[in-house]
Amino acid sequence: MSIKPESYFRDFCANRADLAGARSWMSNICGPHLLTASRPGAIQFHHIGNVLKSMSTTLGCIEYGTDVTVGVADVDSFNSYSLSLPLTGEQEFRKGGILLRSDCDHGVIVSPNESQELSISGDCRKLQVVITRTAMHKTLENLLQRPVVEPLCFDPCMDAVNGAIASWWRMARHFIEEMERSDLYGQLQFSCDLENALVKGLILAQPSNYSQDLRNRLGLKLPHYLVKAKEFIHDNAREQLHLEDIEMVAGVSRFKLFEDFKKYIGMSPMAYLKKFRLTAVRQEILEDRSARNITVIAMGWGFSHLGRFSSEYRKLFNETPSMTLQRLAARKNNSF
Repeated sequence: MSIKPESYFRDFCANRADLAGARSWMSNICGPHLLTASRPGAIQFHHIGNVLKSMSTTLGCIEYGTDVTVGVADVDSFNSYSLSLPLTGEQEFRKGGILLRSDCDHGVIVSPNESQELSISGDCRKLQVVITRTAMHKTLENLLQRPVVEPLCFDPCMDAVNGAIASWWRMARHFIEEMERSDLYGQLQFSCDLENALVKGLILAQPSNYSQDLRNRLGLKLPHYLVKAKEFIHDNAREQLHLEDIEMVAGVSRFKLFEDFKKYIGMSPMAYLKKFRLTAVRQEILEDRSARNITVIAMGWGFSHLGRFSSEYRKLFNETPSMTLQRLAARKNNSF
């Protein structure tokens, strides 16, 4: 996707060459937050986009021009959900003990109500969708048909390749591109339904602390055999599992198992197992940060062919395990 500079129907085009100016601009959109840079003098902030007027949802493309870190310290003042998907470059999300990498295949959500940090590389140019806390809260209540007390907290990692949330990102990309081509999206009677679909689609597609409530309310429960299959995979992912094992636990035909894994989860059972294992390995590497233990960690999660493991790891995360460590070490050194 390309965001063309000659488009005529933008609501805004912001350029800032100073850290304070970039922070002020984004604070007006997302709410007050921390913004730091390793080289403040090198910042070349650029943000173009449009606003869907009904619920003030902002969609566009953003870049900072140098390595920056966005932090949410005052969880009460940060009043929006900020979703981003790199077109180029990468980001790293930290919350508690969780560290996630965001690239062109993996979006990320920075939420209100939680202390967190997002490190953005200088070459990162990304799509960004900002939805207000009020809009999200109101839409969730409409879906559940009851008042909501606990804050809505999403899983921060967004798969932009497979499953329902990948479809959501394709819809957001389409909106961003079309809003720059036509003033039709500026007409409230047309855009309000699209904005509602965007917010509602996110709540339904992205796992959150309300996912089970939504499934119960809307009849979107996973079939019991898929629940059993997923739990079996999670509990036995370190073992040498075979498709026959999962099929036996699920108690349905192989065709039915494949069909419903694709329908509800977006991938086959064995692909789900592999992704679960690779994600677990990466998390252990990030927590341990010791290159000599990569082989031990991988074998502990059932990867006996190390060459294939490295290839599959790189395909999923766009880097080898050793590159993960090198990148972390470089970022740590640059922070001093």
